[in-house]
Amino acid sequence: MDKTIEKINDGAGIVANGYNKIETWNAANVEEMASLYRRILELIGEDPEREGLLRTPQRVAKAMNFLTAGYNMNAEEILKSAMFKEEYRQMVIVKDIDIYSMCEHHMLPFFGKAHVAYIPDGYITGLSKIARVVEAYARRLQVQERLTTQIRNCIQDTLKPLGVAVVIEAQHMCMQIRGVQKQNSVTTTSAFTGIFLQHLNTREEFVHLIGTRLH
Repeated sequence: MDKTIEKINDGAGIVANGYNKIETWNAANVEEMASLYRRILELIGEDPEREGLLRTPQRVAKAMNFLTAGYNMNAEEILKSAMFKEEYRQMVIVKDIDIYSMCEHHMLPFFGKAHVAYIPDGYITGLSKIARVVEAYARRLQVQERLTTQIRNCIQDTLKPLGVAVVIEAQHMCMQIRGVQKQNSVTTTSAFTGIFLQHLNTREEFVHLIGTRLH
């Protein structure tokens, strides 16, 4: 059986047991970042020439590009790519959307769930597009508060619904592995517009539904 073959171009492809993996990177960007990470390894007292670290700067550079890919995503265009005229005027909820982001203060991960709802006023969007909007903003250097309002504002400004509700629950590694070191802490943020602000019953229904298991 053939060994794994790695191809390195502007992108990299790996072929193993009939499985094709294609990753595309800006080669110049990766190499420039890798040189900086190589220096960081030296500054923390490591030897970037030892076997286990020889390709680490490139791997970290590629990982950083992946984790911050949201800078190259246009959240409004994501929603507009699947906007449909529809007279549905009840709550649409996409809950338990996995989020993985990076705290801009320490560049450590925070992760958790996003719950998003809107009440259409003439237009709906594809359900997967809501999750993609969350991803577009999460894959940037962030604070949870801003992430929450960016998701809300994008949906409100693009779809112009009767209201939008966003709740995010996340654990922050900057609190868990450094500083205060509180491993079980969870941060919850929320942002609302329209009906969700004006009518307490609607907001309470949303909160109830995101906390209920229907499946």
